[in-house]
Parts: sequence; structure tokens; C-alpha cells
Amino acid sequence: MNIYDKAHDLAKALKESKEVEEITSAMKLIETDPEAKKMLDDFRERQMEVQQRMMSGDMPAQEEMEKMEKLFEVLSLNLNICRLFDAERRLSVIIEDVNKIIADSLQHLYGSSL
Repeated sequence: MNIYDKAHDLAKALKESKEVEEITSAMKLIETDPEAKKMLDDFRERQMEVQQRMMSGDMPAQEEMEKMEKLFEVLSLNLNICRLFDAERRLSVIIEDVNKIIADSLQHLYGSSL
């Protein structure tokens, strides 16, 4: 059994999943709505900035986090953006589950600390 072949099979299965199809479909619809696309792009940019700051140990103020949550709620009112966020969330759950399955399979090597 070649682990790399299995990894490529998993990557192919992810690419062909209904979640990725739904993300692609929602993105195409958002692309046709310039206002929604701009709002989403601005949100993603701010989200990336906050995540980078958090990774460097600079925790954003509570009010900044609340502002991001409110912006997320406003964006979610757009049906296509809501559909995108939902599909992204479901794909994220799949990826987390796969990571857990892999980590659990190696747990015997390191005891119960994983």
C-alpha cells in the first residue's frame, strides 16, 4: 500500500465532493453580483488580517471581534454567501474529521497524549 497514492485518492475525493461542488457553484453566483463579491472579498481580507494577528500573539480587541461577527451576520443575509459559508463549514468539518482519523490511527505510537 502506497500512502501517497491514498493521499492522492483522498484529495481527488475531496475535489469531487458535493461540498466542493457547492462552494464552486456559490462562488460562481457571487461572481455575478459585484456588490456581494466586494463585501465578501473585504470580509475575507479582514478575516485574514485578524487570523494573522492572532497567530502572532496579537489578540484583537473584543469590539473588533464583535464587529467581525456582525459583518459575518450581514453577509449571511445574502443567500449565495450564506450558501458558500455553509458549504465551507461542512468541508471544514470533513477535513477536521479526516485529520482526527489520521491522528487517532497513530495514537498507539505516543500513548493517549494526542
